[in-house]
Amino acid sequence: MEVGSVTILLFGSLVVGLMTGLPLVYILGGLAVIFTWVFMGPTALIMTSSTAFGVMNNFILVAIPLFVFMGILLQHSGIAEALYEMMYKWVGGIKGGLAMGTIVICTFFAAMSGISGAATVAMGVIALPSMLKHNYHKQIAVGSISAGGALGILIPPSVLMIVYGVFAGESIGSLFAGGLIPGFLLALMFILYIGILSYINPAMGPAVPKEERASWGEKFVSLRGVILPILLILLVLGTIFKGVATPTEAAAIGALGAMVCAILAGKMSWKVLNDSLRQSLNLSCMVIWIIIAGSCLTGIYTALGAVDFIRELVSVLPVSKYVVLIGMQVTLIFLGMMLDPGGIIMICTPVFVPVIKSLGFDPVWFGVLFIVNMEMSYLTPPFGFNLFYMKSIVPESVTMIDIYKSVLPFVGIQATLLVLMILFPGLATWLPGVLIK
Repeated sequence: MEVGSVTILLFGSLVVGLMTGLPLVYILGGLAVIFTWVFMGPTALIMTSSTAFGVMNNFILVAIPLFVFMGILLQHSGIAEALYEMMYKWVGGIKGGLAMGTIVICTFFAAMSGISGAATVAMGVIALPSMLKHNYHKQIAVGSISAGGALGILIPPSVLMIVYGVFAGESIGSLFAGGLIPGFLLALMFILYIGILSYINPAMGPAVPKEERASWGEKFVSLRGVILPILLILLVLGTIFKGVATPTEAAAIGALGAMVCAILAGKMSWKVLNDSLRQSLNLSCMVIWIIIAGSCLTGIYTALGAVDFIRELVSVLPVSKYVVLIGMQVTLIFLGMMLDPGGIIMICTPVFVPVIKSLGFDPVWFGVLFIVNMEMSYLTPPFGFNLFYMKSIVPESVTMIDIYKSVLPFVGIQATLLVLMILFPGLATWLPGVLIK
């Protein structure tokens, strides 16, 4: 059978499998076994075990459970409470200040943990009651937490960037460096949106009453809350960008640093450690098994001649390379509304990356674009992860429709960042050239 027919059959089967609602790992792994058996014979099934063994031998994947553990432990360490207290005292008196401060805290968490759930859940528990108590509109209160939490997907050390780097064959350090400027720019855009909206309509984010505002002495004392986060961020990212440690080694340093932070905050206990380890194990196993299944499916598709087929297909396309690029971004946005971002990486990377390289685009730049799109998927209805995180936390007065409405302006801001990155590729390519030698 020709590769084109195999492609249609493979992706058609994938769509049917996804519609069944089965776990993604069963769909990817099952199709890998079936297509290997049918097109290459039962003796070729040794490819499946070889691929799985190769994935498990990939040293960079050790970083995933370490960064996940780091993020989950930080969630229990009291750092979020200290950061919020500091932001409350410094910017609470500004219109929209509590929501803007929440974005700043989520940015800190993103640079410490590499996952979305830690900041979203922590701020949902700490910041949301405070904002609602001070009469913040639920659109700003819920939206700022959901959007801020999603920054963990883009700002390094992003676990999703590690997964993408493994499948795309790109340097994790370069992807991390490429995500820094877009990540901080996106956080700034969120803050500006909240500030402008609260200035135009003060009822959306009223300032904390004067009698509740902190003195200058209290403000300066509260700055102690940022010392540990800054040190941990510099420790993890600094060792990567200076070439002192690989991302995996930096993840181990970060996990140890998170334990030290929890001890210094007086939050470490056997229960906290046990719960953090169990949650890390569950999440890491899910991610690794999906990577194994996705690698097996990618392996058989490549063995059947996929790379040459895609190159030939692109060479005869009569359209501009930017039309192809925009088509890919629209496809990712659509898939992000329905699928897990990790699964989208497994499905799309083997198809998109060879095309991008053949069209002459910078693969690191495209990788950061891809991750920005996956960050959007955490907010886009109906199946954005952060939407369900928030639903499990918000009071009953906040409905799912309210949550959907709250994130739409922030999704628009993320889309604006995508456009800016396409127009100005240097946003993602300049820093890797400076930091990664």
